[in-house]
Amino acid sequence: MLIASATSKPIVGRLSPWTLAACGIAALVGVPLLAVLASWREPAVDVWAHLWRTQLAELTMNTLLLVAGVGAGTLTLGAGLAWLVVAYRFPGRALFEWALILPLAVPAYVIGFAFLGLFDFAGPVQSALRQWFGDAARLPELRSGPGVAVMMTLVFYPYVYLLARTAFREQGLATLETARSLGRSRPRAFFAVVLPMARPSLVAGASLAMMEALADFGTVSIFGYRTLTEAVYRVWNGMFDRMAATQLASLLLAFALALLLLERALRGRRRFTQSQRRGPGVDPVSLRGWPAAAATVVCGLVLVLAFVLPIGQLLLWAADVIRSWSLSPDFVAWLGATFLLAGAAAVMICVLGLTVAYARRLHPSPSVRFAAQWSSMGYALPGAVIAVGVLAPIAWLDGILGVVAEWALGRRLGLLLTGSACAVLLAYAVRFLTIGFQTLDASLGRIPSSFDEAARSLGVSVRGTLRRIHLPLMRGSVLTAFILVWVEVMKELPATLLLRPLGMKTLAIEVWERTSESMWADAAIPALAIVAVGFFPLFLASRLTSDAWRR
Repeated sequence: MLIASATSKPIVGRLSPWTLAACGIAALVGVPLLAVLASWREPAVDVWAHLWRTQLAELTMNTLLLVAGVGAGTLTLGAGLAWLVVAYRFPGRALFEWALILPLAVPAYVIGFAFLGLFDFAGPVQSALRQWFGDAARLPELRSGPGVAVMMTLVFYPYVYLLARTAFREQGLATLETARSLGRSRPRAFFAVVLPMARPSLVAGASLAMMEALADFGTVSIFGYRTLTEAVYRVWNGMFDRMAATQLASLLLAFALALLLLERALRGRRRFTQSQRRGPGVDPVSLRGWPAAAATVVCGLVLVLAFVLPIGQLLLWAADVIRSWSLSPDFVAWLGATFLLAGAAAVMICVLGLTVAYARRLHPSPSVRFAAQWSSMGYALPGAVIAVGVLAPIAWLDGILGVVAEWALGRRLGLLLTGSACAVLLAYAVRFLTIGFQTLDASLGRIPSSFDEAARSLGVSVRGTLRRIHLPLMRGSVLTAFILVWVEVMKELPATLLLRPLGMKTLAIEVWERTSESMWADAAIPALAIVAVGFFPLFLASRLTSDAWRR
């Protein structure tokens, strides 16, 4: 017998507190975007004229080339590695299947300065080459556009790898065998059938990688590669012109929106679909001889370059400085500030994400669906854009609070929100709300709506249903969302750097300050602390989602 669910259809003509809360959260997320656009009411003509004459074309071209290079690199590397571990058996496959996700635990700026310390002109590798083969021996210049693109590809390819691995498995054995029955070899079947059918997942993963490359500030700053994100910071802190920085950030906003439109266009034009999955998953083929060795070498080389080598270099630097290094009050303060901001942001974002997801479950009206989609826009915006967009409304609100305080107390209280942790937390909420929302919304979607009906029939309120039924069933997803937000906030640099309270440092800021002065060894310990926080959640998640672990 089928039971009709009141939650299965939109409730028309009713504004519940959940609907109002979801719309309010969407409006909060939209404030930085509107602030960036509103800055064009008074164009910074002098600054724009100077940028146009000197470096605007270079900044724009560098940004475009970097995003395109990272997109192509992550798509090739991530899809290739995913097909290798799904379709073939070779020595070390069980290890590589889950370990290839681990570079996500390493921020791009950390792997960047580790590689510079190793392979720069004065580093040990090139010094050894000159000693062995003469002064003419040298490696290609790392401080260049291709060098930055390679660093980011090594960090961001797991976005494509994870989604592609899942997409390849979900197609099943029947898809591959049908192509094989038409006379195509396994590699030709991959390019002709498997790869096109996985296009939505591949596009989504590559888009995430390109958005991360667009938002990156630490890596391009360390490598001295001029991009729009780095220019926003220089105009903000170098020219002390926040209006011009906001207007420059609007170019990054245009890039982010263009990436979103490109992703949707590529998904919308796909021509390969599969109505259902029939039969078992892809049966891996055992490789023998040199193909097996080549597969192991390729996977091992990527893992070594993207994770083992930079972490090993950090450990060597840390071992050198640990003898003279102690748990200083400064380090304890950086660690405390990082944990405090990450913990507060994770709790806040989980609450906001749960509110929007639950509102969509209760009242899936067009307004709530739009609010949910709008709330997910922030992840596509670079941290620098969000930072400059947050400052204007925070300053306006400070002015209102100052007037109210003067009327009520007879004196002004100064700036209450500007330069405080509130501005940083608001930027984190805008940037990472989509992580909390998507994780919790997916978990809510797996809970049958009949549970809600049963609770209502017993007289349990909406909040009681959430507290007594949904949240206990969602404990794993809530913890996952908390961990993911925690890790992302720990690594976030541009928004924290631009909005942090005066005198406050986090581990990411300390790493950036040390590496910007080429003090590689001094940056090793805080960098390892960031990696350690991100490593263990990713380790567990990758083991639990790998095919070898499930078997």
